[in-house]
Amino acid sequence: MTFKTTQLRDAITFALAVSSTALAGAAVAQEANAPATKEATTLDRIEVTGSRIRQVDLETAQPVLSITRADIEKQGFQSVADILQNISATGAPTISRAQPLLAGENVGGQFISMRNLGATRTLILVNGKRLGISTSGLQDISLIPTSAVERIEVLKDGASSIYGSDAIAGVVNIITRTNFEGASANAYFGQYSQGDGATTRADFVLGFTGDRGSLTAAVEYRKEDEVFARDREFGAYPQGPMHPDRGWTTVSQWGVLNLPTAAGGNRVLNADGNWRLLSNYHAQNADTGGTAANTAGSTVDKSNTNLQTHLRTPLESRSLFVNGVFDITDKVRFRSDMLYSSRDAERQVAGYPFQSGSAGPVPGGFKMSKDSYYNPVGTLWGPANGQTAQDINFWRRTWEVPRVDKSTSTTWRFSAGLDGSFDIGERSFDWDVGYLFNNNKVTQENYGNLNIERTKQAVGPSFLNANGVVQCGSAANPIPLTQCTPWNPYIPFGRVGDGGLTGNKALQDFLFQRLNSSGETKTNVYSANLSGSLFALPGGDLGFAVGYEHRKEEGRFIPDAQAVTGNSTTLAGGPTSGSYSVDEFFVELAIPVLADLPGAKELSFSVASRYSDYSTFGDTVNNKFGFKWKPIDSLLFRGTYADGFRAPTINDLYGGGSQTFASFTDPCDTVFGAAKGNPTIQAACGARGVPNPATFRQLQQGFVPSTTASPQTPVAFFSGSNANLIPETSKSKTLGVVWSPEFVEGLNVSLDWWKVKIEDTIVGDSPTQMLDDCYVRNDASRCTAFTRDPVLGYVNSLTFTSINAGYREAEGYDLELNYRLPTSIGNFNLNWQTTYTVGDEIKTDTNPNGKPIQLVGYAVNQSNLGTFRVRSNASLSWEKGPLSATWGARYYSSQKEACLSAALFPSECDNPTHRAPDTGGSVRALNKLGSNTFHDLEFRVATPWNATVAIGANNVFDHLGPTLYSAPSSSTAYSGQFDIGRFVYMKYQQRF
Repeated sequence: MTFKTTQLRDAITFALAVSSTALAGAAVAQEANAPATKEATTLDRIEVTGSRIRQVDLETAQPVLSITRADIEKQGFQSVADILQNISATGAPTISRAQPLLAGENVGGQFISMRNLGATRTLILVNGKRLGISTSGLQDISLIPTSAVERIEVLKDGASSIYGSDAIAGVVNIITRTNFEGASANAYFGQYSQGDGATTRADFVLGFTGDRGSLTAAVEYRKEDEVFARDREFGAYPQGPMHPDRGWTTVSQWGVLNLPTAAGGNRVLNADGNWRLLSNYHAQNADTGGTAANTAGSTVDKSNTNLQTHLRTPLESRSLFVNGVFDITDKVRFRSDMLYSSRDAERQVAGYPFQSGSAGPVPGGFKMSKDSYYNPVGTLWGPANGQTAQDINFWRRTWEVPRVDKSTSTTWRFSAGLDGSFDIGERSFDWDVGYLFNNNKVTQENYGNLNIERTKQAVGPSFLNANGVVQCGSAANPIPLTQCTPWNPYIPFGRVGDGGLTGNKALQDFLFQRLNSSGETKTNVYSANLSGSLFALPGGDLGFAVGYEHRKEEGRFIPDAQAVTGNSTTLAGGPTSGSYSVDEFFVELAIPVLADLPGAKELSFSVASRYSDYSTFGDTVNNKFGFKWKPIDSLLFRGTYADGFRAPTINDLYGGGSQTFASFTDPCDTVFGAAKGNPTIQAACGARGVPNPATFRQLQQGFVPSTTASPQTPVAFFSGSNANLIPETSKSKTLGVVWSPEFVEGLNVSLDWWKVKIEDTIVGDSPTQMLDDCYVRNDASRCTAFTRDPVLGYVNSLTFTSINAGYREAEGYDLELNYRLPTSIGNFNLNWQTTYTVGDEIKTDTNPNGKPIQLVGYAVNQSNLGTFRVRSNASLSWEKGPLSATWGARYYSSQKEACLSAALFPSECDNPTHRAPDTGGSVRALNKLGSNTFHDLEFRVATPWNATVAIGANNVFDHLGPTLYSAPSSSTAYSGQFDIGRFVYMKYQQRF
């Protein structure tokens, strides 16, 4: 690949190809509806995902998985997202419905990550055309109604030379129904054995066909209810059922008075009105009258946030799809389709853990006024303890008002085009021209975050007025009750009155405002395409396809003004707005060299190249080469070598940035950092803002010394965009064999080796990397983007952007076996897919001495989501007359993760002395968890009145995965990829 401002030679070469992007769905429908006279010889020539050239042979040089309409109807997974997530080559989703703590414009959507390389590196097509994207480049497949799907083709190979940007890990082409005759109605209902998480789906499909065209329409409604973490044993506690007293937060719903240790330490108000020491905060301070319960692991004075948090977030969608085809002449056809989709999603997490000392955009936050009526220092608390009235910090989790985000996404998608054919001599050529418009609007409403300025007023000066009501201001300068409501943050949850939150609607309305954010993206595509054959070769006709495509992407996301200014406890973020356009030319050749010869029943090559000129970074050329060799009819060898790229997204280039509570390691920390036992680094830390560098400790959430090597910052950092980013680039290789032995009728086996390496990956510049560069590598230029608290020394502000750095490399094998066996007791059909990942490593820094992080076999490794060594899915179907059944099994291999504590819980740490290159040779204790298999079962009966009734269960044996403290794709100590219980369902289909 090359990046230059101009590539005139290539542009001229490609410009000679006057055409554009071919559409897979269009080609299929055209061939199916072509007249039976002149076109009879091309009825079986179709486009297969991964090529623009129509061909008879469905086995291509690249591995393509096909999921048919019948496959979809024979399983209990009812959304396109769930169906694709169960492909063995699919990794963990970028955004999971088991992660309610995530925020941003993409929350509520569902995304697919092939090879676990990231959803932005998997291209989603609908009928061969791109699905619209968010400003972050994500394509939301939850918008596609299952009822509109005819089949899904999954290309497990890079294809940027055919489709352009993002087709690095693979391509998913969702081909919709067309030429449907009649009507079909479907109803589906299911729920978990615990009685929650109900899913309701209903759809209706209607189609008409005539001599010159067809019209197909599908309407669908889907609703999936929430599941709360508290309603599952594995989700009821922050660190799982084996440690129900660990992981609770010290910023609790009881309210904490932050007194200096010398003055008595952090205090909590008892029910009897007396103050006592906050339990389990400073272990060295004994609670007067305390017991053993108030020691490490105690839940006293703490919050279990899982009680208020979703385990699976709810969603509701409504969609309409219409497809129309009309033959203008025998040689020219008009086709169009329209999609409308509206999706409502919601997520709930526990009330906000407010800490006054870090609230707001200004470091240091604010304090409760010494003149507040509810400030106990100097009044209730102070005199007996030698304390005078003073401003004071406080903590309070607002348990009374959980944080709820509601997101509505509305999509309009329209495509229209003409296609046809013409003859020159003995040869036929196919052409099409088309237009695509995709518009997506998202609105988000947030409730449960505090307005910081109002909170400051509520704990500011206040007094008891003549009516016995506490009022903001002072007797001399009162603030009207309609403009301010005083707050006593020390009144615990559940206690009504005395200025507390519980039952105090006036105070809740004052402190909490509804935040409204909105976004919109638009995609416009113009395309033209020409394909056919040029001349005969020994193995057949030389096929070609050439084309041109113009695409423009526009997007914006505008957070609520309170979030933009930092006046809310929600993560602050600036507005994102931008656009880019790209002009692309492509050419593809299918070169049949030999055919029907001994040792060469077929030998063919494929070549493709695509030139892309972006308005942002310039231009790029991507090429692809492939081969097919059949020494005998039953054996096929195939392979590909492909360039790929991913262009920076609107958010990458023009994002307004956002706050984030990043996890990082401060090199100046004397326990987990590079400064441990290193006087040189300690001296560098002392010279650049760290007080007491010989004993300095990094602070984590709760402003307490860190207990792990990479804790979460107690104050929000800021992550921004970078207009100077260049595209990610990739090299993909595949080599495979397909065997269909003649002596075993109905058996087909394929094995493919694959390898992908992505360079110049677009990653967030890590806080750890920035601090290491400053203090360890003594790079002064890296010391300017952060500041430290002058007293405690912790990093109290830091800004980092996206950069091109490091690489990602993955390698593995795909095995697929299909076997059809007709017997006297019924017809059996076995499908078995397995993906074995040999290696998956990632490097996200610019340090030449840095070691790549290994991901295979890990749940999470150093904050990076891991990859299963083996994922395997098997499906066995049986059919006999009106009866049929399907059994399925989904296998996930074992995983390992960092031990919770090798010292405290040795039974959960089977490798406490683990050393590996990605740990720099240091010891990092690991624990290995076993493999997991989930079984699915469905029974069906076809009735005499042309209906099908089915009952089934996903995860029929109610299997649960292990506790995973690293919480992969989840907000609980459990994997977001695993089932959360037995899901039983029934469905009814009526055909007319």
